[in-house]
Amino acid sequence: MYKRMSAVLFPLTLILLIGALVWGYQENQEKNAVLLKAENQYQRSFHDLSYHVERLHGELGNVLAVSSTSDGMHRKFLTNVWRITSEAQNEINQLPLTLLPFSKTEEFLSKISNFSYKAAVRDYTTKPLTDGEMKNLMALYKNSGEISKDLQDVQNKVITNHLRWMDVESALATEKKAEDNTIIDGFKTVDKRVSAYPELDWGPSVASVYDKRSVRKLNGPPVSQDDIHRKALKYADPGSGAKVHVTENGKGTEWETYTATVSGEKETVSMDFTKKGGLLISYNNNREVGAPKVSMEDAAVKAGEFLKRKGYPDMTPVSADRYGNMGNFTFVTKQNGVLIYPEKITVRCGLDTGDTTGFQSSDYVNEHQTSREIAKPGMSIAKARKKLNPDFREIYNRQALIENDDGEKVLTYEFGGRINGSQYRIYLNADSGIEESVEEIRTASGAQKQ
Repeated sequence: MYKRMSAVLFPLTLILLIGALVWGYQENQEKNAVLLKAENQYQRSFHDLSYHVERLHGELGNVLAVSSTSDGMHRKFLTNVWRITSEAQNEINQLPLTLLPFSKTEEFLSKISNFSYKAAVRDYTTKPLTDGEMKNLMALYKNSGEISKDLQDVQNKVITNHLRWMDVESALATEKKAEDNTIIDGFKTVDKRVSAYPELDWGPSVASVYDKRSVRKLNGPPVSQDDIHRKALKYADPGSGAKVHVTENGKGTEWETYTATVSGEKETVSMDFTKKGGLLISYNNNREVGAPKVSMEDAAVKAGEFLKRKGYPDMTPVSADRYGNMGNFTFVTKQNGVLIYPEKITVRCGLDTGDTTGFQSSDYVNEHQTSREIAKPGMSIAKARKKLNPDFREIYNRQALIENDDGEKVLTYEFGGRINGSQYRIYLNADSGIEESVEEIRTASGAQKQ
């Protein structure tokens, strides 16, 4: 009997063992294939990064080598700098550096990219490269050469010692012997070198990209939780018997705020206020919105009335979008007939009643000025109109103050109209007539006709 069982079980066990070995071998092969593919990806990205930083150094040298009046060559070389820097940034993102301090180098490349792009696309007849920008290019040329040399040193060690990026990933993930890894040490050296470079004056166009908006920059004294308690009841207007709960956020940070929740019999409203000055930056009514019964035009009117009641009297609707049973409206300040786009408030309304369910006013809070000095246009609207595409069918026009790509507040003529089957807003500089901005809009209400 045992012989018969052995005769059956032994071959079966042998088959299972062989199957397990084959399965394990296949799994190991697949794992090795995945690791090899990842290693090849890392190696390619690293070597491409070293190559592109060297190319970046060369292109910056080309900008400096040509005459200061060679606008066409400056544009060409700066465009190449922007393209090469963008590729280097992409290659950094493909390397396992998330746990490694390399932020200074990434920020350095980002600023070069923004600087070169904005310098390449501008009109050199009115804004040639300044002496300060040429000094910046000299500094960038020197710095990029040093970074390139450091990366090439790491590259030589990787090739000579057959170093693997998978070991870097493992060292960073496990935090074991990460300080002894040649590649990690090399990247730390690069980042340390970059952090020691003096900050360059990139100008307002680049600085505006990195300008961190902070409530600490606001005017006004700090307010207490009791002050916010009173403000919350005023804004929510919940009636008698409402409960108010106030919490402080971000204490000791750049964004010190209060959140107030007002619970009434029917609705709960939450609001965020700045600690400095006690300014309302967001409002949210959590009521359930029913089926739409109110038009977008009527909802826009009610949104404007809501803003007036809450202390924003001179607001004009400039755009509207509908999402299901909700309408979103953008309002801006108007001063002496000029729309102030930086002073923006976004209002959300339920289309069942048209009542406001929320709004966001952080842009308004940060940009609002009681009285702005707005210069008169340097050219007539008739002269500016001649700068438009002849096929553009104008629907309306008005003056608007906007923030351009250089982070500057500029007075423009805003032309709304249609071309190629779509509706657009085109903003022409009121002094020079150049296009400051172009945006496609959707016609959801009559807001743009204000």
